[in-house]
Amino acid sequence: MATTKTFISSVGAKSQGRYSYYKMLSEARQGDLVKVKRGVYASPEQLADTMVDIDKLVPNGILCSFSAWSAYRLTTVIPQAFHVALKRGRKVTLPDFPAIELHYMTDKLMELGLTTKDINGYQVRIFDMERSVCDAIKFRNKVGQDVCSEVVNSYLKLPERNLTRLVDYAEKLRVKNTLNHYLEIAL
Repeated sequence: MATTKTFISSVGAKSQGRYSYYKMLSEARQGDLVKVKRGVYASPEQLADTMVDIDKLVPNGILCSFSAWSAYRLTTVIPQAFHVALKRGRKVTLPDFPAIELHYMTDKLMELGLTTKDINGYQVRIFDMERSVCDAIKFRNKVGQDVCSEVVNSYLKLPERNLTRLVDYAEKLRVKNTLNHYLEIAL
C-alpha cells in the first residue's frame, strides 16, 4: 500500500475495506508510514522526495509561484516551501511538514492557465508556464526584480514558448504593459 505515488488518506483506505484501513494503521504504528496531518499518511521515502502529493495536503490546491517556476526550470531559486494557490476565503489545516505557503486568489484567477503536470510521479495541479511567467511579473515587488527577470528571460529562451498565450494572460492579469517592457528589452 505504501509504494504508490500518492499519499494515503484514511478515508480512501476505509473505502477499500476494513482490511486496508487496519493495514494502514498498522504500518503507521510500525513506522512504515508517517502521519502527515489528520487522516493523511505517507511513506518516509515520499516525504524525502522533492515533490509531495499536494492534492492530499491541500485539496484543490494549485502549485504556483516559486514551486511552479522551479517545476518548469525557469529559476535557479530553490523554494523553501511548496507554494500553493487556493480559492479566497477557504480554510485549510496545514501539516507541520512539509512547509506550505498559501496564496489566496479569486475564482476567476484560479481557473486561468490551470493544467495538470506529472512531477516525480505525482499528478499535480499547476498553473501553466505562461501563467507562471505572468505571476512572476505581477508579484515582482514581492519576489524580487532579479527573480522576475530570471523567470522571464528563461522563458523567452525556450523553443516551446507561446507568446500569444503569454500576452493574453498578461492582459487578463493586468500586467501587459510591464510584460511589454520585459519583451522590448529581451527581444
